[in-house]
Amino acid sequence: MCWELKQRGLKIERQTPCPIRYKGVDLGTSLRLNLLIESLVIVECKAVSEIAPVFEAQLLTYLRVRNLRLGLLLNFGQRHMKDGIRRVVNGLI
Repeated sequence: MCWELKQRGLKIERQTPCPIRYKGVDLGTSLRLNLLIESLVIVECKAVSEIAPVFEAQLLTYLRVRNLRLGLLLNFGQRHMKDGIRRVVNGLI
């Protein structure tokens, strides 16, 4: 997937550290984003039979920490890929 996106001219970062700050204190970089595309969209990849709510919550946390608006949760465990795509938006009114 990364190769395809790069072939289309997109800037891709893999396994990007996601620093966590709380009240001005750096708590470390225990979080890692699967993919960061054009520094705008976070893509989290899973391969499970069902998407658990915790996966969407995880992606929303990543969006909030990075102050980004859009993320995609891709589940490669579905029979049809179209059934394994979830869009997660930070700050949607």
